[in-house]
Order: sequence, then C-alpha cells, then structure tokens
Amino acid sequence: MESSDQAKRRGRHETEEERADRRWSDLLQELRVAQNGVQILFGFLLTMVFQPRFTTLSETDQNIYLTTVMLGAAATGALIGPVSFHRLLAGRRLKPQTVVWASRLTMTGLVLLLFTMASALLLILRVVLHNDVAVWLVIGMVFWFVLCWFILPLWTRARHASEMEAPSN
Repeated sequence: MESSDQAKRRGRHETEEERADRRWSDLLQELRVAQNGVQILFGFLLTMVFQPRFTTLSETDQNIYLTTVMLGAAATGALIGPVSFHRLLAGRRLKPQTVVWASRLTMTGLVLLLFTMASALLLILRVVLHNDVAVWLVIGMVFWFVLCWFILPLWTRARHASEMEAPSN
C-alpha cells in the first residue's frame, strides 16, 4: 500500500489532455487578473496625451510617456495573445502545446507589465517630485514587484522541488 507522502509526490492521475485542460483553466484565471490590470493601465495611458498639461511635459518626460505606452501595448498584446492562440488552435488536438505557448506569452506579458509599471511610475513620480528621489522610489517598487511576482514563487518552487518530483520505481 502506498503511503500518503508517496501519493502526494505522484500528483494527480490524469492524462496529458486532462492535465492540459486543468492547466488551461488555471491559466485563464490568472490571465483574467493580469488582463484587467494591464487594460485599465493602458486605457489610462492613452488618455494622458489628450490632457492639456501633457504639452508642458519636458522632452524627457514625453519620451518616458511614449516608452510607457509602447510597453503597455506590448504587455496588452502578450497577455491577450493566449486567447487568440486558443481560439485559432481550438479543436485541433493541440491543447498541451497551446498551454505551453500561452504560458510563455503570459510570462512575457508579466515582464512587459513590470516594465510598463516601472515606466509609468517613473513618469508620475518625476512630475510630482521634480528630483532624483523618483528614480529611487521606482527602483524600490521594481524590486517589490520582482520579489512578489518572480522571486517568491521561484524560491517556493525550489524549496519544495523534492516534494514535487515523482519517486523513481
């Protein structure tokens, strides 16, 4: 009889297709959060150029704005990309491959979102503070995002890697 520790390490008993369906469902839930955030941020960014104060920004700040908009557009594309991937490949028995590529697009989108957030924060803080403190605050926030989005999950994965491996028979 198998111990509960051994059963835990083996994971679910599912086919490749069942695993792909489960992973796709999980990915969709994650994308819903990220897509909403990036779309709201991008929509806000698009309206800034039409504000009267925009023309008073320095050339540097306008360049930061343009960079932010381009990063936001790229992040939006990457985070919406999995929907198109799924739609164009649905019913073609490519779900495992779809999940892999959709996951890659999602990670790319999260990295682009990180850069978009950093760039937007830099612009806002430069306008508000008018000094170099803005750069240091942005660096601090970027570290916070990297910690929350990447370092803690990777640390947890590494810490529990031995528990996730299936025992060899």
